[in-house]
Amino acid sequence: MRLHRCAGRVSILLLMLLLLVSPAWAGTVVRVSGWAGTDVAIVEELITRFVEPAVKPYGIEVRYEPIAEDFSTYLFNSLSAGTAPDLFYVDIFWAEPLMAAGQLEPLDAYLQRSEALSKEDIIPSLLEAFTYQGKVYGIPKDFNTLAVFYNKDIFDEAGVPYPDESDTWASFTDKLRRVSRPQEGIYGIALAPEFARFGAFAYAAGFRLFDERGRSDLSQPGFVEAFEWYTGLVDEGIGILPADIGQSWGGGAFATERVATAIEGAWILGFLRDQAPNLPYGATLLPRHAGTGQRGNFIYTVSWSINAASRVKEEAFRVLEALTSPEAQQWVLQRGLALPSRQALLDDPYFKQATAEAQANLVVFRGASEGNVQPFKFGRYGGDWMTPVNEALSAVMTGELTPQQALADAQRRLDELTGR
Repeated sequence: MRLHRCAGRVSILLLMLLLLVSPAWAGTVVRVSGWAGTDVAIVEELITRFVEPAVKPYGIEVRYEPIAEDFSTYLFNSLSAGTAPDLFYVDIFWAEPLMAAGQLEPLDAYLQRSEALSKEDIIPSLLEAFTYQGKVYGIPKDFNTLAVFYNKDIFDEAGVPYPDESDTWASFTDKLRRVSRPQEGIYGIALAPEFARFGAFAYAAGFRLFDERGRSDLSQPGFVEAFEWYTGLVDEGIGILPADIGQSWGGGAFATERVATAIEGAWILGFLRDQAPNLPYGATLLPRHAGTGQRGNFIYTVSWSINAASRVKEEAFRVLEALTSPEAQQWVLQRGLALPSRQALLDDPYFKQATAEAQANLVVFRGASEGNVQPFKFGRYGGDWMTPVNEALSAVMTGELTPQQALADAQRRLDELTGR
């Protein structure tokens, strides 16, 4: 009996010791969410390769929940309902409403304590995109800009020089005109009727998204000039909408080899590798506006952010650290998916390779610091700001309205949106 009592005391003591040395969060599940599609395989591999080895020693289990439906709608609804995941994507263009509403956890205190991640590790302009009233609400997982992707064969066959960094809108247009053969189904450029592409040219011409009163003025000379130039390429027959050749985006049109150029980001690279592996392509910076002498561009970025109502915020930050580690970002870069947000990786030897993918990635990286580069966001209006402009572009590029009619309608709707 005495031996049994002694054995019982030893067992209790061992259990207490185990509890003392185990992390407080042992056995904790962190729910991670993002969009579906091709992203699922990428994030699953990131978690397997980099996250699980980093967080398992702390007893943290990652449960990945990709969302097939519209992700922003899902996230806003689930945050309101109290069912949102612990760690999730936040796109730059709808980040501000979430930050303003207090639905994202401020990360400053976590970053100050972290030995793996600090503010100084991240490119400042990207971190600024997720900073609101002096607090950081997300760590950009990567970023992208726009570039001109061109089909070398089409330019070689026409005896026309490739687009290059010296191009203005005029010289670029001339090259597109000389390679176009609409009667044979070959066009100079695929143009999506979206501010997400057109807006880069408006910024090159000096467009300001909001004035001092918070109003968007589409009658600004730079906006009108860019609008008429962009839609005029289609009107002249040297540009074509991707939908007109059965494609849903510029990259899809480019892969058919029926268009000489497309305006896309580094996200096109993996697609070309899979869908058009023999297409000989190059990439260069967007053409300059002759008047301002500047290029325009967007920075597209998405953060990993923590649910302010999560019960496992410390553990979620551990997962965030692993998802944005140098090793994870280098893997993403070398897959041709996006550019790293960590400053230390900007000198990665990968950028010095002579391959088309590496050189295109370098061009897209340089696009972040060439000219009037603006984050792809629209204040508290999120994506709603773009809708009238996108519909104006579509109406003109399909011949339904004149530029003047379409811009007047878009201005009226933007005034209703902004309450002015």
